Amino acid sequence: MQLPASGTEPDGAQVVRLLSYNVRSLRDDREALVRVIRACRPDLICVQESPRYWRPEGQAAWLARRTGTVILSGGGRVAAGPLLLGRLAVDVLAVRDRLLPKTRGLHARGFATAKVRIGHSAPFVVTSCHLSLDQDERLRQFALLPGQAEQGELAVVAGDFNEHPDGPGWQHLAAAYQDGHVVAPWGGTNTSVPSNPYQRIDAVFASPGVTVLACGVPHELPDVDPADLLTATDHLPLLAVLRLPPG
Repeated sequence: MQLPASGTEPDGAQVVRLLSYNVRSLRDDREALVRVIRACRPDLICVQESPRYWRPEGQAAWLARRTGTVILSGGGRVAAGPLLLGRLAVDVLAVRDRLLPKTRGLHARGFATAKVRIGHSAPFVVTSCHLSLDQDERLRQFALLPGQAEQGELAVVAGDFNEHPDGPGWQHLAAAYQDGHVVAPWGGTNTSVPSNPYQRIDAVFASPGVTVLACGVPHELPDVDPADLLTATDHLPLLAVLRLPPG
């Protein structure tokens, strides 16, 4: 299957490529990571594990510059790791980054969220997240995700959920939002680990009103080098093609 290109359709609807990627604090092969991202040609990038401790702003800016994008939201202490990048054509209407309640002894977690519009599309809310390894805390975080969008707003949630599709939090979110790879399967399914993909813990969810055209690990893209997927980071990326209705 050939993926649709980004762009405006005759009725004003917008086709958007969204990439979700856990970059492991840029500790692996950065040049391979950049090549993978650029080969996917995303309009939006939901990053997880953006560097948090050593020059986080500078490193986020480096990633944006090298991938031909700009920082939309996240990347700071409030989002606590998640980061949103986008093409210059993405208009940011509001930023809703959120620091989550923290369980003592566990990592701080947050959401990077922006309300955006691309071309003539209706505005929509995009959230990048990286949920807890602790089951109880993770379930509470799942429950907070729909609240990043206000009633009636179109929304997309993408990230590393640290849970399998049969988990209670995942099932709760999938009852309200479309699981992109289930609705429009394309490419690979499992995202962890690159050398032996045995589990699906990353996903792109879309609210009703957003049409998912394709979603999966971009093994089938001709410009994505399999060797780069192995060395870029410890997750495989997830690419979704979405259609947003006209505004």
